[in-house]
Amino acid sequence: MNFAGSLGPRPRNLEVQDLASFDSLVAGGAVNLHGWHAQSLDLRGRSAALKNVRVEGAMFLGCIFDDGMEANLRSRGALIFPRLEGVPFDPYRAVLYSPAELYAGLATAPYEELPDARIYHWSIQPGQRHRVDSTLASALHDHAIGDALDELTRSGAWHRRSIVGVMGGHAAPRGSREFADAARLGRLLALDGHSVATGGGPGAMEAANLGAYLSRASDGDVQAALATLAAVPGFRPSVSAWARAAAAVVERHPDGTPSLGIPTWFYGHEPPNYFATHIAKYFANAIREAILLELCHGGIVFLPGAAGTVQEIFQDACENYYGAREKVAPMVLVGRRHWEQEYPAWPMLRSLAAGRAMADYIHLVDTVEEAVEVLRQR
Repeated sequence: MNFAGSLGPRPRNLEVQDLASFDSLVAGGAVNLHGWHAQSLDLRGRSAALKNVRVEGAMFLGCIFDDGMEANLRSRGALIFPRLEGVPFDPYRAVLYSPAELYAGLATAPYEELPDARIYHWSIQPGQRHRVDSTLASALHDHAIGDALDELTRSGAWHRRSIVGVMGGHAAPRGSREFADAARLGRLLALDGHSVATGGGPGAMEAANLGAYLSRASDGDVQAALATLAAVPGFRPSVSAWARAAAAVVERHPDGTPSLGIPTWFYGHEPPNYFATHIAKYFANAIREAILLELCHGGIVFLPGAAGTVQEIFQDACENYYGAREKVAPMVLVGRRHWEQEYPAWPMLRSLAAGRAMADYIHLVDTVEEAVEVLRQR
């Protein structure tokens, strides 16, 4: 359940996301469901309870009812968003994805038959983005993911730990020095008490999530995991083999440290990595990028990358450029040669920062160890 403030006359909204919460609240004497948002619940068998409460102003999103109950609720003032048929995902889901959910069936079926691939193929069907029902389903889904992400990061350990983002090239192959560096960075950040967030894809993103996941493992176990993954360097030609190698590591280490991945089906040809324990996958890439940058209040480390990483640097820089000092977060670029000569983002970033609050928050270093040390001193 999640209480959220309301701009209307209601003092609050109450999001009810599981049957146990619904039953407990009703059994506890709730008689007025005004402001309730019931999300993806199977409410069959609960008609008597629904008939004995006031439902005007309540909202039911993708719920299932006994025959005739939906019309009854509407007639009494409830707002009902129906389940959408022919959609390979739940637009009203209440929680983030897990790797096991997106890769359900991986052990016996090819990736092309798994939920992540089926959703991507649905999203790129000809004309899909221009259909009202598809647009509505995608928008509702992304809203639900945003809500679930907000609830996660405002609760428990996620709320107590600073979130540090790791950005970098998706092309860094397993077995490479770049991949090992990114894994070491993720591990060091987690050991320093940060929650690690990435774009949730392959390459440096997978490596950073891997390092965070295995932060409590021994050095030997980490090296063994890197060796296992190196046998399948990339997701081409087979996403199935790539994902199964990662799943084998997770099976050997089932209790890894949580971390966050925020990928998108807009780049659905790049599969989500298996080491981000919480996956906020969006259809709209622009929303996903903005949310990822906003969440990383502990700062962002930018590993060597190309066009996508350059875009992320200056999108983050723009927010820091215009932001109040208390909203500015550290930006740490790793790789002097890369960011000064190959992709000279650093000179422009430094020029932008001159005389601004962000000037004290931008850093250029050569190693991931230096990057972690910079964040320790903030």
